[in-house]
Amino acid sequence: MPSMKKLADETLKPKVFFKTFGCRTNIYDTQMMIETLRDFEAIDNELCADIVVVNSCTVTNGADSGVRNYISKQNQNGKKIIFVGCGAPTRGSELYEQKKVFGVLGHSEKCNINAALFAHEPFKNIGVLTHLDENIVSNYHDKSKAFIKIQEGCDFACSYCIVPHARGKSRSQNESKIIEQVKILSQNGFSEFVLTGTNIGSYGKDTGTTLGKLLAKTSAVNGVKRIRMGSIEPAQIDKSFKEILKESWLEKHLHIALQHTNEQMLKIMRRRNSVEKDLELFLELSSLGFALGTDFITGHPGESEEVWQNALENFKKFPLTHLHAFCYSKRDGTHSASMKQSADGKTAKKRLKELQAIVSQNNFIFRQKKSELEILVEEQKDGFYTGFDQFYNRIFINSKTNLVKKWIKIDSCEVKKEGNYAVF
Repeated sequence: MPSMKKLADETLKPKVFFKTFGCRTNIYDTQMMIETLRDFEAIDNELCADIVVVNSCTVTNGADSGVRNYISKQNQNGKKIIFVGCGAPTRGSELYEQKKVFGVLGHSEKCNINAALFAHEPFKNIGVLTHLDENIVSNYHDKSKAFIKIQEGCDFACSYCIVPHARGKSRSQNESKIIEQVKILSQNGFSEFVLTGTNIGSYGKDTGTTLGKLLAKTSAVNGVKRIRMGSIEPAQIDKSFKEILKESWLEKHLHIALQHTNEQMLKIMRRRNSVEKDLELFLELSSLGFALGTDFITGHPGESEEVWQNALENFKKFPLTHLHAFCYSKRDGTHSASMKQSADGKTAKKRLKELQAIVSQNNFIFRQKKSELEILVEEQKDGFYTGFDQFYNRIFINSKTNLVKKWIKIDSCEVKKEGNYAVF
């Protein structure tokens, strides 16, 4: 039983709320910062917080706007705001000079968040873009699966992307540190792991190993049941990766970033993939039973009607079951921002909906063919237990038993457009 003094100390600690925007890497970074707190209490209610830490995303101008709007709201609420994340090196100085935020911390400085929260004077410390985290995450209090950041930064130079300017060049986390973290999280009850980073497919390029080899070693840790991954590039699926494709611990869903299916557009976007090789790879993976997702940008400069029709024709050939697509949004500081727009916003949205309709139907047909599903149940919501199967499809489960954070197998389910439904 905790002592009265300890309980009193917890009550007296200043309260901090972490607002996380963007990707899985930011989810990991937020958890790492929370675990470094010694003199502050992280809470789930922003209204009760003394300080709000905004872990920002800056991938598009729209993302920047969302962060700015949130900061304005917190300023109106009289909160002390610390600005971190990808926006720190790209937007931090501007927000600081406008006195929109009390402090700015770059990626290399987030490990010092506890000390920074003590500051009585406004501060800005952007740090460097060559940093790798020394601290590790040992627990996730509100997650059923654990996120592991395996690398930082990106060596690609896609014309529309600001991320290399926000995260720096690609650098791989020490393999032993990754495995140590997986072991600790496994001992703390986690059995599904999501490997994340800025560009995880580049893992090992600077250390003489590969993502495939890391996956194999991670799977050998006692307690690991399933491994998922963030987005990878087509060219990053090498021999060592193909050697693990039939392993039972590997999710049967891969998210492989295409961005477009017209050869001319890929050149304009300064991409490293090609339509012909991409299609060959996707057909190979589909034949092995994988659900396949991708990223796609509609309305990027250069996407004329002729280009779009060719892209659409090619897109239909890909066995895609999942899609993360969005309309092009000009991002200041990128090469694409200087290019003339070829399609207006209305046209870009129409094209986006065409892609979504194609993939939605593909996914529906795919789910009708899959009967043996293995699910890690994440939560109970609106009368159903929900989680994702090995193909990264959501399933809604009716059960009288508490299934949260449990693994279950489903042999049959009712397949609907919005998801699969089952009784357990």
